[in-house]
Amino acid sequence: MTHDKKSAGPGILISLFPVLFLVFSLIIAVIIFRDDTTGGPAQSVLILSGVFASVIYLFYGGSWKDLEVQVIRTMGDVMQPVLILLLIGALIGVWILSGIVPSIIVWGLKILSPSIFLFASCIISAIVSLATGSSWSTAGTIGVALIGIGQATGINMGMTAGAIISGAYFGDKLSPFSETTNLASSMTGTGLFVHIRHMLYTTIPAMTVALVLFLILGLTRAGTGYDPARIQLITGAINSQFDTSLYMLLPPVLTIIIMMRRVPAIPAIIAGILMGVIFAVIFQPARIIQMAQDPSLSYTVSSIKTGLKTASSGFVSSSGIREVDSLLNKGGMSSMLNTIWIILSAMFFAGVMEGSGMLRTIAEGILRSVRGTGNLVAATVATTVLANVLAADQYLSIVITGRMYREPFARRGLHSKNLSRILEDAGTLTSPLVPWNTCGSFMASTLGVSTFMYLPFAFLNLLTPFISILYGYTGFTIEKIVHYDEDETVDTDIDHAS
Repeated sequence: MTHDKKSAGPGILISLFPVLFLVFSLIIAVIIFRDDTTGGPAQSVLILSGVFASVIYLFYGGSWKDLEVQVIRTMGDVMQPVLILLLIGALIGVWILSGIVPSIIVWGLKILSPSIFLFASCIISAIVSLATGSSWSTAGTIGVALIGIGQATGINMGMTAGAIISGAYFGDKLSPFSETTNLASSMTGTGLFVHIRHMLYTTIPAMTVALVLFLILGLTRAGTGYDPARIQLITGAINSQFDTSLYMLLPPVLTIIIMMRRVPAIPAIIAGILMGVIFAVIFQPARIIQMAQDPSLSYTVSSIKTGLKTASSGFVSSSGIREVDSLLNKGGMSSMLNTIWIILSAMFFAGVMEGSGMLRTIAEGILRSVRGTGNLVAATVATTVLANVLAADQYLSIVITGRMYREPFARRGLHSKNLSRILEDAGTLTSPLVPWNTCGSFMASTLGVSTFMYLPFAFLNLLTPFISILYGYTGFTIEKIVHYDEDETVDTDIDHAS
């Protein structure tokens, strides 16, 4: 009897224990450590939760060797994002050294009014992300500069980050160049542009509301910390340290063009780093010599030393003005190590949950209780969000949920584009709202704003899943492909539906 029970594996209630353990442990960690939660306590909780899930799996007769293989495979799935993280860290440091980020900050302070800054930041981020197909590249380039502009004008950093993330994920979601957009369409057998057109019904209303809210925030709250004298002090200090001429904006423009040409993310970021180094050597010699901290070195050696140091450890500003140093002391691959730590910890937990079958058991338990189209849509949204929390990666949430729900959607005669839209509405858009998700970790470390701080202002990301659920219950834009001829069977050939 016991052997049969163990060989059957844990049921739905037992499978939920690690999830509850994780949730309650994180709540306690947040209460105790507050903003320092992701500095180590959250990682420890994720590892402990994975250990707890492992013990349950082993009790039910599972093999540690098989589980370990799955954990390692899951961690291997995030090696590309980890490498991108390191390169983005180097890019930020080098672009500050070269004067690119300081130049964007100076020109942004001249052009952007505090009252429309959040509105404009969202639109700018959306345009860049639409062109490049990457929310990560958008945040790591123009996003860092926009954070600096907002910080200099006294705007709440959570608001600024929320505007950047809303815009970045709008573009990421609708761009035909986006990996998640292509993944969601391919997972469901939906044509790429059929998928994109169907997403407009949920994304455009959410973006419209988000832009109105950012405009209201800008007109009522964003300008409360604006001080012209402070702005003049900051721009003067930056101009005294860097060449901030308009030609300093050339590398970001070229980098965006490279990404638009469908060059993969890693080579494109490396190209951006190299352009930053070249511009630093040509236009910022004083900064290079100062950071080398050794006047006896030749300029060539100083350039190599400073370039390597900045790429690895970030830029160090010593202007003597606190506001300026706070803006520019950023970047470096080392700044991403804590983020990588939390991602790997999350992947350990995710690998155990997937390898033990408990993640699938939870999803199937949800699916068994579903009745009706509205409930099916709500369950798909809930499962995708849950996968983002447990699997800690937007790609895994899309793949896991897509596999689970493709057949149920087909059985109900629902067009595959309904499922592909939900996968993005809930999978792509909620990923940056989970602190230990690869996207949440990346955004928090790149923008220098904690996930909990920007979450209330990531309006597009918060609104879209609810709009998707609303459509499910009302039937609005939920397209069916069924053809009933009295007692004829249902046509559910979703793979070839246009």
